[in-house]
Amino acid sequence: MSMNNLPKLGLPITVLLFVALIILFRSAVNIGYGEAGVVWKRFGGGTVTDKPALAEGFHIIAPWNKVYIYNIKQQEEFESGMRVLSSNGLEISLDVSVLYQPIIEDLGFLHRTKGEDYLNIVIVPEIRAVARSVIGRYTPEQLYSTKRDAIQNEIFEETKKKVEPQHVQINSVLVRDVTLPPSIKEAIQRKLTQEQEALEYEFRLEKAKQEAEKVRIEAEGKALANRILNASLTRNILLEKGIEATLQLSESTNAKVIVIGSGEDGLPIILGNQ
Repeated sequence: MSMNNLPKLGLPITVLLFVALIILFRSAVNIGYGEAGVVWKRFGGGTVTDKPALAEGFHIIAPWNKVYIYNIKQQEEFESGMRVLSSNGLEISLDVSVLYQPIIEDLGFLHRTKGEDYLNIVIVPEIRAVARSVIGRYTPEQLYSTKRDAIQNEIFEETKKKVEPQHVQINSVLVRDVTLPPSIKEAIQRKLTQEQEALEYEFRLEKAKQEAEKVRIEAEGKALANRILNASLTRNILLEKGIEATLQLSESTNAKVIVIGSGEDGLPIILGNQ
């Protein structure tokens, strides 16, 4: 090859290298952490649903195909100030968080049926509809106090049932806040305060009854013990006990014993002390 032909070959080679770089650039796909890619084939049936989504890392695809990258980590959608009606028709404001993520095995179906905006197509409408349905079963009093956990669990279970067939996983639903009309909230608080006062009063009454019952039982026990003791103490037993006590006292080193006559029961009378 002569030196004169080199400039002629340089241009085609440069063009080929440029085209190769463009093809490589269009074929190279980098998928970051917590992401997965759905392949769309221009000449092969569109969205690939019969193969797993592309995992994290570097991939080469045909330049005429395309990859749609999805975040597959757990994400949160916060719905603030949702207006819902209670069972008696009062308007209530509700703050709800939904923790969700795409079902990785169904990512191709999610892309084909819902697309990248599945949050606003699937999750947001369903959580709003379910929240309205569940809240409509309860009174403001139940929402404010005793039924919060039950309501949260119902919203979670019903949202999960509706959303997961649409290729999205619901991990949790959290009821952040329930805001009632001020007048209703004040009335509920007054009612709860009165109920607590009534419970406290009942507790004091019950405690007083228990104390009175305790005193009665103790008194009956003492009376019974006295009756048994009186029935068992004969004159001879008392005389014997008196003699024993007199002997013990006479043997004490701290006593001067002076016997003067005898007592009514024939026991000596002892006087004197050191």
